[in-house]
Amino acid sequence: MKIYIVFAILGLGVMMGCAQNGDLELEGGLYMKGSEPHTYLVIEDHKSHKSYKIQNATKFDLLKRQKEIVKLKAKLVKKAVGPGFPAVVEVVEVK
Repeated sequence: MKIYIVFAILGLGVMMGCAQNGDLELEGGLYMKGSEPHTYLVIEDHKSHKSYKIQNATKFDLLKRQKEIVKLKAKLVKKAVGPGFPAVVEVVEVK
């Protein structure tokens, strides 16, 4: 019986580790936030209803796609701190 409990705990730990690897599939609109000169591009995800600041928007020329619905594969760089400080992502692929 004890061995089953040990395997259950280990299995749960492995699943939690895989779920927190930082890879995200985001789909939503691209919008500029902030006020000059501190503006930044965000994607407002339709599923989670959260905003994510895009760190490398110029690499994929995303500034031209403002107000469009896009699907991105991104890597979480920094977690959200609170209101006004959204999570930061780095785009890996534009789908």
